[in-house]
Parts: sequence; C-alpha cells; structure tokens
Amino acid sequence: MDWALFSIFITVAIAHFLALLSPGPDFVLVVKSAINNGPKKSIGVAGGIASANALYITLCLIGVGSLLATSVMIMIALKIAGGLFLIYLAVMALLAKKEDYQDIAAAEVTTGKETTFTKEFFTGFMSGIFNPKNLLFYLSLFTVVLTNDVSLGFKIALGIWMTSVVFLWDLSVIYVLSRDKVRRKFSKLAYYIDKCTGVILGLIGLTIVKSALSK
Repeated sequence: MDWALFSIFITVAIAHFLALLSPGPDFVLVVKSAINNGPKKSIGVAGGIASANALYITLCLIGVGSLLATSVMIMIALKIAGGLFLIYLAVMALLAKKEDYQDIAAAEVTTGKETTFTKEFFTGFMSGIFNPKNLLFYLSLFTVVLTNDVSLGFKIALGIWMTSVVFLWDLSVIYVLSRDKVRRKFSKLAYYIDKCTGVILGLIGLTIVKSALSK
C-alpha cells in the first residue's frame, strides 16, 4: 500500500465530509425539497447538486492540473490560497450565531404547485453551480493532490468518491431530516456540529499552508 496516497485520500475525504456536515444553501434546499415534495422527487435535487459538484471537480482536475504542470510557484500559490480558504470557512463557522441555523428548523410542509423530478434536478444543479463556495472548496482540496507525483487514475477515483459521497449524503438528508422531529433536533445540534467541523477544517487549512510555505 502506498501510504502517501492513503494519507492524501484520508485528508481529502475527511475535509470533504466535514464540509458536508456544515449546513449551507444546498443543505437547506435538500431539506425543504424533501419536506415539500416527498423523497422520490427530492432525489432529483440530490442528483442535481451532485452533478454540479462533479462538474466543478472536473474543472479543477483539468484546469488547475494544466496550470500546476507549468509552474511550481503557481502550485505553491494555489496551495496557500486553498489552505486560506479552508481557514476562512473555519472562521465563518466559528463566528456563526445560533439564530443563523433557524432556517433548518423553520422549514415547514407546504402544498405548492406540482413539481417533477426534472425540475428538482435542475433546481439542485443550479444551486450547486451558483454556490461559489463549491468551486473554491474543491480547488482548495485538489491543491493537495494535483501534483505530478499523483496519478491521473487516483485523481479521477477521488473525484468519483467525492461526487458519490455528496449524492449519498443528500439522500440520507432527504430520508431522515424530512421528518419534523428529527429535523428540529438536528437544528439544535447543527450549531455545535458547525463549530467542531470549523476547528478541524481550520487545522487542515493551516497544515496545507504550512506545507506549501516549507517548500
């Protein structure tokens, strides 16, 4: 087993999953869709968000990879920028107030106009695309693996892993947090979950910056 690649995978996988645990626009959209439209149609939202994430992952792999191949200084700069962005996410999480999480508990069942799986997919896709944090987050993560020492196959496998985790996580949110009691309990814990994930993301960001500056 290549322990260097295993270490990279663990670092990226943990940072990625912690970011998913932190409630954001996509998370609230998934919960509201599950409540308003039921699990079956809401799967479209999960698919749309996962597709948007897959697109950004692909752009990071192709675009950033070509940049890194041309300059070591660019690679170092991107690593520093990526690490600083993770630190920024950590600071925002630590500064957030309890009332910022009220949208999760406030979501209520409504009887709006009929929707379809396709419409929900489009809504989820556009939400993911127009959330700039998605691109910046993947850019910050892939600065760890976008080097000549890491094979293309490993990068693609990592991209498939993260896309799958996004989709499966949203599915679990749809089937669990659409229940009123569970959603209200989670809204009380979300504040503390965000604090914990913020600390860990901050530490990962500091590690990335430190490693870049040491080269």
